[in-house]
Amino acid sequence: MKAVEVLFPVFFMMFLGFLSRKYSWIKPEQNEGAKKIVFNILFPLLVYHVLAESKISESFVPQIIYVDALWIIIYIVGKIIVGKGGKYAKISPFLLLTCEGGNVALPLYLSMVAKSNAVNILTFDVAGILINFGLLPILVTRDLSEKADIRVLLKRIILSPFMLAVIFGIVSNMTDIQGHLMNSELGSVYTSTIEMVITPITGIILFTLGYELKMEKSLLLPLLKLGIIRICGCVVIIIGFFIFFPTYMADNIFKAGVLLYFMCPTGFPVPLQIKPLVKSEDEENFISAFISLFMITALVAYSVITLIYIK
Repeated sequence: MKAVEVLFPVFFMMFLGFLSRKYSWIKPEQNEGAKKIVFNILFPLLVYHVLAESKISESFVPQIIYVDALWIIIYIVGKIIVGKGGKYAKISPFLLLTCEGGNVALPLYLSMVAKSNAVNILTFDVAGILINFGLLPILVTRDLSEKADIRVLLKRIILSPFMLAVIFGIVSNMTDIQGHLMNSELGSVYTSTIEMVITPITGIILFTLGYELKMEKSLLLPLLKLGIIRICGCVVIIIGFFIFFPTYMADNIFKAGVLLYFMCPTGFPVPLQIKPLVKSEDEENFISAFISLFMITALVAYSVITLIYIK
């Protein structure tokens, strides 16, 4: 029964989003506006809050290094397999990079576990942020055969909302600024404010995911081919966690986070970063359909994990 209590609200919000697109209750630009509010403002505040409040484990940095190393290997292998030919060869390797934690994995994960466990997912998301806002701009610039302005790239990376949230969150945690704040008279003010910020995030994100969930039959074969490569890569990452971080994987809550996170779709910043490489509407549809395919994969994984771990 607990699993039903967790699953039903998730699918209900996504169903509302689906209906809103089907019957044009919400326009695409309105949906995009809602995503920007969450993605650029509310979610970075959640990232700050979790990193500032959580007890950061000694494996925080090793996990980030491990995940980023594997993403880079997956990208290289994907580029070799896809090759230079093929209709979507130029954009396909980029779609193998990172998982969408903030808008997909984290809301689903927090519907299963307490908010204090969010740091399990956010550790992987910090690794994804470094790829999405650090490596990707360099790779895209190289593919465009343009000379990269290092200063512009660094400024873009450092001043992104997510990176600022990560930096300030870790600094506040390590210097105990957050601890002093919570022990002061302003602690209750901070708590009530951050609760107001956090509360609408999950519902809005699930609604927008339902709004964008779609699949085109004509793209099915190339989607499945690339999807198999991505799943194989993510399975390798998961197996690596059992090998290199066995103590953490013995904890069902942490293990559920790993299994869910790496079954989620490509990080949403990826399509934005590779926009200069996209030359046709067909390629845009391919990217959208690929993300939708892994939204379905994530929901299947979420349902199975919930039924196993939520009693």
